[in-house]
Amino acid sequence: MELTPYYQKDIECLHCKLKFKTTKVRSKFIKVVEHDTDFRPIYENKEVNPLLYNIFVCEHCGFSFTDDFTKYFAPGVKEIIQEQVASKWTPRSFGNERSIVEGIMAYKLGILSGKLKKEKFVSIAGLALRTAWLYRLQDKNEEEIRFMEIARDRYADSYSSDDYNGTQMSETRILYLIAELSRKIGDIEYATRFFSKVIEKQNSSIEPKVIDMAKDRWQEIRAQKEKEAR
Repeated sequence: MELTPYYQKDIECLHCKLKFKTTKVRSKFIKVVEHDTDFRPIYENKEVNPLLYNIFVCEHCGFSFTDDFTKYFAPGVKEIIQEQVASKWTPRSFGNERSIVEGIMAYKLGILSGKLKKEKFVSIAGLALRTAWLYRLQDKNEEEIRFMEIARDRYADSYSSDDYNGTQMSETRILYLIAELSRKIGDIEYATRFFSKVIEKQNSSIEPKVIDMAKDRWQEIRAQKEKEAR
Protein backbone atom coordinates (compact mmCIF):
# COMPACT_ATOMS: atom_id res chain seq x y z
CA MET A 1 0.00 0.00 0.00
CA GLU A 2 1.33 3.44 -0.94
CA LEU A 3 2.32 5.59 2.03
CA THR A 4 0.21 8.75 2.32
CA PRO A 5 1.70 12.08 3.46
CA TYR A 6 -0.66 12.11 6.44
CA TYR A 7 -1.01 10.18 9.66
CA GLN A 8 -3.31 10.53 12.66
CA LYS A 9 -2.16 11.20 16.17
CA ASP A 10 -4.04 10.93 19.48
CA ILE A 11 -3.99 14.14 21.51
CA GLU A 12 -5.26 14.87 25.01
CA CYS A 13 -6.93 18.26 25.34
CA LEU A 14 -5.08 20.55 27.76
CA HIS A 15 -8.41 22.01 28.90
CA CYS A 16 -11.07 19.27 29.09
CA LYS A 17 -8.60 16.33 29.21
CA LEU A 18 -10.62 14.31 26.67
CA LYS A 19 -8.78 12.61 23.81
CA PHE A 20 -9.23 13.41 20.11
CA LYS A 21 -7.44 12.69 16.84
CA THR A 22 -5.48 15.20 14.80
CA THR A 23 -3.75 14.89 11.43
CA LYS A 24 -0.02 15.48 10.98
CA VAL A 25 2.27 15.39 7.91
CA ARG A 26 5.04 12.78 7.73
CA SER A 27 8.45 14.47 7.79
CA LYS A 28 9.64 12.64 4.63
CA PHE A 29 6.95 14.55 2.67
CA ILE A 30 8.12 17.95 3.95
CA LYS A 31 10.77 19.63 1.81
CA VAL A 32 11.27 23.39 2.00
CA VAL A 33 12.68 24.87 -1.22
CA GLU A 34 12.85 28.53 -0.13
CA HIS A 35 11.49 31.10 2.32
CA ASP A 36 9.67 34.40 1.95
CA THR A 37 11.29 37.46 3.53
CA ASP A 38 9.18 36.89 6.68
CA PHE A 39 10.38 33.26 6.89
CA ARG A 40 7.26 31.68 5.38
CA PRO A 41 8.40 28.24 4.16
CA ILE A 42 7.65 27.42 0.53
CA TYR A 43 7.32 23.67 0.11
CA GLU A 44 8.33 21.57 -2.87
CA ASN A 45 5.01 19.71 -2.79
CA LYS A 46 2.33 22.39 -3.21
CA GLU A 47 -0.41 19.86 -2.41
CA VAL A 48 0.84 19.14 1.13
CA ASN A 49 1.08 22.08 3.53
CA PRO A 50 2.22 21.20 7.07
CA LEU A 51 1.25 24.71 8.24
CA LEU A 52 -2.40 23.62 8.13
CA TYR A 53 -1.84 21.09 10.91
CA ASN A 54 0.07 23.02 13.60
CA ILE A 55 -3.05 23.62 15.70
CA PHE A 56 -4.75 20.86 17.66
CA VAL A 57 -8.49 21.64 17.83
CA CYS A 58 -10.32 19.70 20.55
CA GLU A 59 -13.50 18.39 18.96
CA HIS A 60 -15.15 18.15 22.39
CA CYS A 61 -14.66 21.64 23.86
CA GLY A 62 -13.09 23.73 21.06
CA PHE A 63 -9.94 24.62 23.01
CA SER A 64 -7.15 24.86 20.43
CA PHE A 65 -3.43 24.69 21.09
CA THR A 66 0.02 23.76 19.78
CA ASP A 67 2.99 21.85 21.19
CA ASP A 68 4.30 25.21 22.44
CA PHE A 69 1.40 25.81 24.84
CA THR A 70 2.21 25.16 28.50
CA LYS A 71 0.13 22.75 30.56
CA TYR A 72 -0.22 25.33 33.33
CA PHE A 73 -3.48 27.27 33.66
CA ALA A 74 -3.43 30.35 35.91
CA PRO A 75 -6.20 30.53 38.54
CA GLY A 76 -9.54 31.44 36.96
CA VAL A 77 -8.38 30.85 33.38
CA LYS A 78 -10.12 27.49 32.91
CA GLU A 79 -13.42 29.12 33.92
CA ILE A 80 -12.90 31.91 31.36
CA ILE A 81 -12.11 29.34 28.63
CA GLN A 82 -15.18 27.33 29.62
CA GLU A 83 -17.36 30.44 29.33
CA GLN A 84 -15.89 31.99 26.18
CA VAL A 85 -14.94 28.88 24.17
CA ALA A 86 -16.32 25.56 25.43
CA SER A 87 -19.87 26.72 26.26
CA LYS A 88 -20.24 28.19 22.74
CA TRP A 89 -18.67 25.22 20.94
CA THR A 90 -20.64 22.92 18.66
CA PRO A 91 -18.73 19.61 18.60
CA ARG A 92 -16.95 19.16 15.29
CA SER A 93 -13.74 17.50 14.17
CA PHE A 94 -10.71 19.17 12.61
CA GLY A 95 -8.97 15.80 12.67
CA ASN A 96 -8.85 15.03 8.94
CA GLU A 97 -7.10 16.72 6.01
CA ARG A 98 -7.67 20.47 6.20
CA SER A 99 -8.44 23.05 3.55
CA ILE A 100 -6.82 26.49 3.81
CA VAL A 101 -10.13 27.83 5.16
CA GLU A 102 -10.14 25.17 7.90
CA GLY A 103 -6.47 25.89 8.62
CA ILE A 104 -7.27 29.59 9.10
CA MET A 105 -10.21 28.72 11.37
CA ALA A 106 -7.92 26.49 13.45
CA TYR A 107 -5.34 29.27 13.83
CA LYS A 108 -8.00 31.79 14.87
CA LEU A 109 -9.25 29.34 17.50
CA GLY A 110 -5.63 28.88 18.60
CA ILE A 111 -5.10 32.65 18.89
CA LEU A 112 -8.29 33.04 20.96
CA SER A 113 -7.41 30.08 23.19
CA GLY A 114 -3.83 31.32 23.60
CA LYS A 115 -4.95 34.83 24.57
CA LEU A 116 -7.46 33.54 27.12
CA LYS A 117 -4.89 31.13 28.54
CA LYS A 118 -2.31 33.95 28.73
CA GLU A 119 0.27 32.16 26.59
CA LYS A 120 3.48 34.04 25.77
CA PHE A 121 3.30 36.98 23.35
CA VAL A 122 5.84 35.20 21.15
CA SER A 123 3.51 32.19 20.80
CA ILE A 124 0.49 34.33 19.88
CA ALA A 125 2.65 36.26 17.38
CA GLY A 126 3.68 33.02 15.68
CA LEU A 127 0.06 31.92 15.30
CA ALA A 128 -0.96 35.30 13.86
CA LEU A 129 1.97 35.24 11.42
CA ARG A 130 1.03 31.76 10.18
CA THR A 131 -2.57 32.94 9.75
CA ALA A 132 -1.24 35.77 7.56
CA TRP A 133 0.75 33.23 5.52
CA LEU A 134 -2.40 31.22 4.81
CA TYR A 135 -4.25 34.37 3.74
CA ARG A 136 -1.28 35.07 1.44
CA LEU A 137 -1.91 31.74 -0.27
CA GLN A 138 -5.48 32.90 -0.88
CA ASP A 139 -4.33 36.34 -2.16
CA LYS A 140 -6.49 37.98 0.53
CA ASN A 141 -4.27 41.01 0.99
CA GLU A 142 -6.41 42.92 3.51
CA GLU A 143 -6.67 39.96 5.89
CA GLU A 144 -2.99 39.11 5.42
CA ILE A 145 -2.01 42.66 6.44
CA ARG A 146 -4.38 42.55 9.44
CA PHE A 147 -2.74 39.42 10.81
CA MET A 148 0.79 40.61 9.99
CA GLU A 149 0.04 43.70 12.08
CA ILE A 150 -1.22 41.55 14.97
CA ALA A 151 1.94 39.43 14.68
CA ARG A 152 4.19 42.52 14.57
CA ASP A 153 2.54 44.01 17.67
CA ARG A 154 2.78 40.76 19.64
CA TYR A 155 6.45 40.29 18.62
CA ALA A 156 7.08 43.86 19.83
CA ASP A 157 5.35 43.00 23.14
CA SER A 158 7.50 39.87 23.37
CA TYR A 159 10.69 41.83 22.71
CA SER A 160 9.91 44.51 25.30
CA SER A 161 8.88 41.94 27.94
CA ASP A 162 11.66 39.43 27.09
CA ASP A 163 9.13 36.60 26.98
CA TYR A 164 10.88 35.00 24.00
CA ASN A 165 13.76 34.00 26.28
CA GLY A 166 13.91 30.24 26.65
CA THR A 167 12.14 29.70 23.30
CA GLN A 168 13.54 28.91 19.85
CA MET A 169 13.16 32.58 18.90
CA SER A 170 16.44 34.52 19.09
CA GLU A 171 16.72 38.27 19.72
CA THR A 172 18.13 38.81 16.22
CA ARG A 173 15.23 36.97 14.62
CA ILE A 174 12.52 38.70 16.66
CA LEU A 175 13.99 42.13 15.84
CA TYR A 176 14.09 41.18 12.16
CA LEU A 177 10.46 40.01 12.18
CA ILE A 178 9.28 43.21 13.89
CA ALA A 179 11.11 45.17 11.18
CA GLU A 180 10.05 43.09 8.18
CA LEU A 181 6.39 42.85 9.19
CA SER A 182 6.41 46.62 9.76
CA ARG A 183 7.81 47.07 6.23
CA LYS A 184 5.18 44.78 4.76
CA ILE A 185 2.29 46.65 6.41
CA GLY A 186 3.73 50.02 5.34
CA ASP A 187 5.09 51.22 8.69
CA ILE A 188 8.45 52.23 7.20
CA GLU A 189 9.65 54.35 10.13
CA TYR A 190 9.23 51.43 12.57
CA ALA A 191 10.79 49.05 10.04
CA THR A 192 13.87 51.26 9.61
CA ARG A 193 14.34 51.55 13.38
CA PHE A 194 14.25 47.79 13.92
CA PHE A 195 16.34 46.87 10.86
CA SER A 196 18.99 49.18 12.37
CA LYS A 197 18.83 47.19 15.63
CA VAL A 198 19.39 43.95 13.66
CA ILE A 199 22.33 45.34 11.68
CA GLU A 200 23.92 46.64 14.92
CA LYS A 201 24.20 43.00 16.01
CA GLN A 202 26.32 41.93 13.03
CA ASN A 203 29.46 41.44 15.14
CA SER A 204 27.77 39.49 17.94
CA SER A 205 24.98 37.52 16.26
CA ILE A 206 25.34 33.85 15.35
CA GLU A 207 22.74 34.31 12.60
CA PRO A 208 24.62 36.04 9.76
CA LYS A 209 21.92 35.10 7.24
CA VAL A 210 19.31 37.10 9.17
CA ILE A 211 21.73 40.06 9.35
CA ASP A 212 22.18 39.86 5.56
CA MET A 213 18.40 39.72 5.05
CA ALA A 214 18.05 42.87 7.19
CA LYS A 215 20.70 44.64 5.10
CA ASP A 216 18.87 43.66 1.90
CA ARG A 217 15.55 45.01 3.21
CA TRP A 218 17.31 48.19 4.43
CA GLN A 219 18.71 48.77 0.94
CA GLU A 220 15.26 48.21 -0.59
CA ILE A 221 13.74 50.83 1.73
CA ARG A 222 16.56 53.27 0.96
CA ALA A 223 16.20 52.75 -2.80
CA GLN A 224 12.44 53.29 -2.53
CA LYS A 225 12.91 56.52 -0.54
CA GLU A 226 15.42 57.82 -3.11
CA LYS A 227 13.01 56.97 -5.92
CA GLU A 228 10.16 58.82 -4.17
CA ALA A 229 12.40 61.85 -3.53
CA ARG A 230 13.13 62.37 -7.24
